[in-house]
Amino acid sequence: MNTKDTSNKVRHSPTLVAENVRFAYDKHPVIENLSMTLRPGEITAIIGANASGKSTLLRGLARLLRPSTGAVLIDGCDVARLPTREVATRIGVLSQLPVAPGGLSVGELVARGRYPHQGWFRQWSPEDERGVRDALAATQMSELADRRVDELSGGQRQRAWIAMALAQDTDILLLDEPTTFLDIAHQIEILDLLVDLNATSGRTIAVVLHDLNQACRYADHLIAMSCGQIAAEGRPAEILTTALVKKVFNIECRLIPDPATGLPLIVPVSSRTPLDKRTTHWCCPAPADRFGKEDQAAALRR
Repeated sequence: MNTKDTSNKVRHSPTLVAENVRFAYDKHPVIENLSMTLRPGEITAIIGANASGKSTLLRGLARLLRPSTGAVLIDGCDVARLPTREVATRIGVLSQLPVAPGGLSVGELVARGRYPHQGWFRQWSPEDERGVRDALAATQMSELADRRVDELSGGQRQRAWIAMALAQDTDILLLDEPTTFLDIAHQIEILDLLVDLNATSGRTIAVVLHDLNQACRYADHLIAMSCGQIAAEGRPAEILTTALVKKVFNIECRLIPDPATGLPLIVPVSSRTPLDKRTTHWCCPAPADRFGKEDQAAALRR
């Protein structure tokens, strides 16, 4: 990880809270009476099966979906009552599978992140130029600024979109499945970038992920969703059990320490091939149904 935040900005860590919210589409509720707090200055991964409410929760936090009851608050202010421009200067959002207009260059895409800072009496400024330059540098996209977005690889394209979100210069960054359809190398590249951004600038980051092992490895805090409710939340080493994985994903599994990090590693058990009939060709700790206290302590020390 060699990303560097060239702005060296000391960030305020705002608190984003959902209080007893209900989110629905066409009057069909997806989330009912849910409350949660996005932990300031940390990376939170939201996990769960398809249709569990992960993306709906993220959209609600981003004010892309308005709650029919309850409220989403940033530092105590209802985001629904704040001007759109103000929300866009405080919360950056990267939705699933964003599409750039044809022919747009990387630099032009990233510059769009500065639009919330524009106004009738404030047009493009040296501060905006610096914001774009810093965002490109932080995502290692400076050399590709003149390339068309539609000519980039999957990983490069995602980095370009993240650069645009960074150019907004928000203290909170919300990303909905940023690793979807990327190969494993590009997935790691994007998640490493998010860790670097959090470590160097103190941004609060929430990310929806499908890969439970990646969520455990990269997140400080997990929110596990099931049927529109939070089934559990906390540090990965503290909340993950085989029972929770069964409840959230409806699969049997075993938990072992990740050999690279010491954090929980989920090993799914196929119903067709029982674990006790598999041939083990590599040495690993005996599987367990929960992450033990010694494992938790070792993981937290790391």
